[in-house]
Amino acid sequence: MPSEKVLYDKRDRIAWITLNRPEAKNAVDPDVHRGMIEVWADFRDDDAVDVAILTGSGDAFCAGADLKTYIPPIIDSASPAQLREIVDLGLNGFTRGMHRITKPIIGAVNGWALAGGLETALACDIRIASDRAMFGSFEARRGYHHGDGGIVRLVNTCGVGVAMQMLLTAEPIDAQRALQCNLVAKVVPHDTLLDEAEATARQILRNSQRAVCSAKETILEVIGQPLDQQLRAEAWNAYTSADPEETRALLRRFYEKTDAGRAGGHATPLEGGEGAR
Repeated sequence: MPSEKVLYDKRDRIAWITLNRPEAKNAVDPDVHRGMIEVWADFRDDDAVDVAILTGSGDAFCAGADLKTYIPPIIDSASPAQLREIVDLGLNGFTRGMHRITKPIIGAVNGWALAGGLETALACDIRIASDRAMFGSFEARRGYHHGDGGIVRLVNTCGVGVAMQMLLTAEPIDAQRALQCNLVAKVVPHDTLLDEAEATARQILRNSQRAVCSAKETILEVIGQPLDQQLRAEAWNAYTSADPEETRALLRRFYEKTDAGRAGGHATPLEGGEGAR
């Protein structure tokens, strides 16, 4: 399991993952990289957790790959086998390699998400930003550009125009601009960030986790595909994902007005009657 550089805790079906190198703005050194690979594999395989929340300690989310300990060895002496491993796994183990984990991952962006930190945020399924958060792609200032999903996911999430601006100018954007660009789902006061992230996790947990995982898998599957293939994938996954017993139980909660998180005249707590795995 990871060292003190990657904190990992499990509480009430939520996996809490914290990048913990605040003195280095949570830059990814080889220890962090290996620790994150272990964490994502454990999260993927542990049936006791269904949602992950990823954040950073201190005043940064992640400043990207450590420019002293991570990047120079790749440039100077990486062998073909080492380069193949990088291509297979990606930065932090889930920008590629384990990017098909079907459980949802929430990014609680508490500060700077820079370079590989931007790629790490983009690899999350839902991003919630502190009003102090900043997002940037500075690689062009260092002689290279994103190689761990930053370009692909920025284009898919925000469009060509935003990707061109951020990558070619290497200038950062603030949280409100990120919200306008669809880079984040919401911007919240800094002190409430983790509470907001947990509330989003609870909204996910009230649902059927079979349905949640199938929906995430379908979204990833249809990106960039022709319309007919998209429609077929959606229909196949939708009509084969449900467990009849679970669906009947969830429908009974709806009929009885006891399902979690109801609003209006039949309001119920979000924490009650959570969906099954």
